[in-house]
Amino acid sequence: MKYLHTMVRVTDLDESLDFYCNKLGLVEVRRKDVPQGRFTLVFLAPPGDEDSQLELTYNWDPQEYSGGRNFGHLAYAVENIYETCQRMMNQGVTINRPPRDGHMAFVRSPDAISIELLQQGNPLPPKEPWASMENTGSW
Repeated sequence: MKYLHTMVRVTDLDESLDFYCNKLGLVEVRRKDVPQGRFTLVFLAPPGDEDSQLELTYNWDPQEYSGGRNFGHLAYAVENIYETCQRMMNQGVTINRPPRDGHMAFVRSPDAISIELLQQGNPLPPKEPWASMENTGSW
């Protein structure tokens, strides 16, 4: 397992980039606009340490975040997402967002912190029971 990034939601992307880049000293590693989801993802990292990333998520439609909702999730790459989810499920962990696509799943910690699990490399082929498993709760 490898730590990937921490995600926080921001309400003003320009102001946030000014803070994180110009004031804190992080650099933009990559950016992804998702028109169908109406959001932008910007990944930042300390210079020379692109393995320690901060993901800024900017939702194009104004939203108010309360109760820590601006903190998104922790993310980890795993060698086999199906085996990881099965092992966790066998230990009583609810798979909130199953890896239907062979690429991504979400679970929650005992304190309700969302944890994203991402398949290393290319997605695995869809596989049952995951392909038809419904979401449980929220993540």
